[in-house]
Amino acid sequence: MNPALWITIYMPIFILLFIIIPNERKVSLMAKRRKKRGGDKMNNELLAKYKGRKCILYTGSFGSTVQGQILDVVDNWVEVKTKKQIKIINAEYITTVTIEEDK
Repeated sequence: MNPALWITIYMPIFILLFIIIPNERKVSLMAKRRKKRGGDKMNNELLAKYKGRKCILYTGSFGSTVQGQILDVVDNWVEVKTKKQIKIINAEYITTVTIEEDK
């Protein structure tokens, strides 16, 4: 079997099975443990303080960032208006918030 063919077929499968999937499981387990402890959650009052401001919300190891304006914070959900759409994000998974300065 050609080595280049082996790499193109089996390497993505290897990466998926041994790197990506176990890492996602670890992150979701850590989030569940935090929820049981009741700590390390994004404070809703803190997010509500920045309503109407443009910001960047990072969800850490899940690999997504949302850049837009915070519209509303209800219970544990944050409503963010981006350039194209409105997104609703669970505040438990937000790890970092960067507030853009008003010009």
